[in-house]
Amino acid sequence: MMVIISYDVATASDGGKKRLRKVAKACQNHAQRVQNSVFEADLDYSTFLKLKAELLKLIDEDEDSLRFYYLGNNWKRKVEHVGAKKFYDPEGVIIL
Repeated sequence: MMVIISYDVATASDGGKKRLRKVAKACQNHAQRVQNSVFEADLDYSTFLKLKAELLKLIDEDEDSLRFYYLGNNWKRKVEHVGAKKFYDPEGVIIL
């Protein structure tokens, strides 16, 4: 299932900057960054739930926000990319 995860973490305090780094790291461990605070994750449902729980523990709900966009399994028809960054295909060939 493809999920778009976006976040906005308040960074006015040192605690906010630390939360921002932790949220970004958690997303990077499971998803592909497509914008500064936006990630695409092609995950099975149980892995997604674990990531979501981890992110919910990291943020301060009074200052920060998370958004999850559920695109499902037929996501390719729902995503259009235009611009400089290369399109990310999680089902494509991986070259190491």
